[in-house]
Amino acid sequence: MKYRATVLALACLAVTAAAAGAESTQAKIQRAMSAGPASISARATIFDFDAKGQPIVLRKGTNAFWCYIGGPGVGNDAFCADQAGMQWGADWAAHKAAPTNKVPGIIYMLRGGKDWSATDPWATKGTPISEPPHWMIMYPYTAASGLPTTDKNTGSWIMWAGTPYAHLMINQQP
Repeated sequence: MKYRATVLALACLAVTAAAAGAESTQAKIQRAMSAGPASISARATIFDFDAKGQPIVLRKGTNAFWCYIGGPGVGNDAFCADQAGMQWGADWAAHKAAPTNKVPGIIYMLRGGKDWSATDPWATKGTPISEPPHWMIMYPYTAASGLPTTDKNTGSWIMWAGTPYAHLMINQQP
């Protein structure tokens, strides 16, 4: 698997396959595909995690995007990401001091999502924030950009501002 190391690092986001019940593989693939634009997700690799947190490919893709099926729980939402977005996510999941991608990454979450915090990249409790359908540019942003740094449901804003994992949230369909 070309991005196996990246996908393995994202395993900490997964809820075990047992929580998904008897959902069909095709239903999982459709959910993952709905996270990104059809022109991208139709050719993306679709993946899930098994009960041990190991990635499993449900459908091999022909482009450089990976779409995760998502599952129950805050921060375990369906997404589609390019290679740089996957690297950014793997670095975040591994709690690296800063992301190592050298180019901006793209992550789509067109089903929306939930997160524990708009300010703390590693928060695991509190009152979750709900995010509308959005896409993200995964590259360091600072408050000096002039964009808002507080959670909002429309327009663009910087999530996790003031941290190495600050990124641009664009609340709309691309």
